[in-house]
Amino acid sequence: MKFIHLSDLHIGKRLNEFSMLEDQRFILSQIISIIVQEEADGVILAGDIYDKPIPSVEAVQLFDCFLTGLADRNVPVFAISGNHDSVERVSFGAQLMENRGVYISQVYDGTVKKVEMTDQFGEVCIYLLPFIKPSTVRHVFGEEEISSYEDALKTVFQHTSVDTEKRNILVAHQFVTGASRCESEEVIVGGVDQVDVRLFHQFDYVALGHLHTPQHAGRETVRYCGSPLKYSFSEADQEKSVTIMEMKEKGSIEIRTIPLHPLRDMRKIRGTYLQVTERSFYEGTNTRDYLHITLTDEEDIPDGMQKLRIIYPNLMRLEYDNRRTSENRSIEDGGAGVQKSELEIFEEFFEIQNNQPMSEQQRVFVRNLIQEIQEGHEGGKGDK
Repeated sequence: MKFIHLSDLHIGKRLNEFSMLEDQRFILSQIISIIVQEEADGVILAGDIYDKPIPSVEAVQLFDCFLTGLADRNVPVFAISGNHDSVERVSFGAQLMENRGVYISQVYDGTVKKVEMTDQFGEVCIYLLPFIKPSTVRHVFGEEEISSYEDALKTVFQHTSVDTEKRNILVAHQFVTGASRCESEEVIVGGVDQVDVRLFHQFDYVALGHLHTPQHAGRETVRYCGSPLKYSFSEADQEKSVTIMEMKEKGSIEIRTIPLHPLRDMRKIRGTYLQVTERSFYEGTNTRDYLHITLTDEEDIPDGMQKLRIIYPNLMRLEYDNRRTSENRSIEDGGAGVQKSELEIFEEFFEIQNNQPMSEQQRVFVRNLIQEIQEGHEGGKGDK
């Protein structure tokens, strides 16, 4: 039985105020062609279908078109909601859609939706687990002690009956410890969203979503397929793909990938203004790609963004890397008589390390942590 593993479509995403809908429509059409060519028995969508809990009309229409295209070709779909989705909105009409072979996870109520398929090797059981948070599981099993994502997932599996004599597939949207993140993914401070790969021992294949880089986690058959498009410049060097998983008899799984070719790539280029505007520099490349340009000129170019967009209309980010910017990015004490708070120093350090400012959620977390440390230190002094 052959499955196409997809995740993190993020339909409706805007990146640096550029709508990605045209790019997403192009890549979803390409994916349907691959599904048809591969004669897939099913398509797995491991969450983050949309980029926002309340998607735009255009985003909903595009996903509807994608699902209809698969249903018209009699290709079953097994989909779950991710952390960017509203599980209630994604699961609306789920029972009706099952008549067209579209199976969608619903709000977790203590049971994990199971769909069974059969081939010459017997039954394949597909478990659809939406993105799980500790509060979601505590709401169902209030008597159990659940303080972390790992506790939550452990509780879910303790209440899920899995026949390990059969072939079992889990579709989930979680962060497995040790997997690699990139900038476009939502980060929870302190890594409290991490779960141990050993929790998945009952399943022959775990189709994961949440991380945008194709990779396995712990074992080859616990796999992130990655996003079909690049959604940050930290992904510029990646090759996006779809994952093909072919399950034969129990214990026999073949995994391979097929590269995807976007309408517009996402690239970084670097050089002086004269270099990046020379015809010989950009001839032979797609100047309509999404670009992050780093200029090495010592002086800023007046209206540099507007001038460069004459050649590169989809320029998303313009930065300078020179003596001035290097000096500005070093953490300084602000000069004589100027002192920075611990939070300000940490914010500067965070921005240098991550090339982006802290979110308000991260700022609140660090502020509370600093306060706890200070209060503990003061309490210790008082005890002496």
